[in-house]
Formats: sequence, structure tokens, C-alpha cells
Amino acid sequence: MAKYAMSSPDEVALESILERIRIQTIAERLRITQHAQQEMTEDNFTLDDILQAIANAQILEDYPERRRGSCCLLNGVADNGRFVHIVCTTAQPVLIIITVYEPKPPKWVTPTQRR
Repeated sequence: MAKYAMSSPDEVALESILERIRIQTIAERLRITQHAQQEMTEDNFTLDDILQAIANAQILEDYPERRRGSCCLLNGVADNGRFVHIVCTTAQPVLIIITVYEPKPPKWVTPTQRR
């Protein structure tokens, strides 16, 4: 008898959020805040790096109750192999990229583990 892995409601919800983010990205329904643009410049990330990272990202943290609206922290990999964290909205008709940065010490032990 085959056993099938059951997804928890939280996992299903996160997959749904991630799928919506990817659809918005593919449809080019996105906006990058000035802060995110500054961070991209400081960390030498291009828009293509960010789009590639979203395409292969996982949700590290979900913030459904944020004051300015629900958002999440994504972890993805750019074409050049660098990890990138992206904070973006999760429930807007346009994907708003709030900030991006390369996860590194002292705040991050690994790209997916905070200190």
C-alpha cells in the first residue's frame, strides 16, 4: 500500500502564497521600492538576479499580520549562485519588493538560519 505525504494547512497556504508571487513576477506585476533598489545597488544585485531568486525561492518567514499589510521573507539563489533574501508583499494585486539583501553573518548563520 502506497503512503502519500499529507501537507499541513500551513504548508498549503505558503505554497499558494509562493505561487501567487511567482505568477505576479512572470506577469511583470511588480514594483521595487526605493529602499529595495538601494539595497540591490549596495549588494550588487541586478533585477535579473532578483527575478531568478524569486523563481526558485522558498518562504522562510510569513508575516500575515504586519501593520502595512501581509508580507514574507523569501530565500532564493541568483544565477551567479549568490543567496538573496527578498521581503515582499503577499496579498496585493502588484508584488511590492520591500527590500533585498544577501544573508550573511552576524545576522545569519546560513542563508536559512538566523543567529
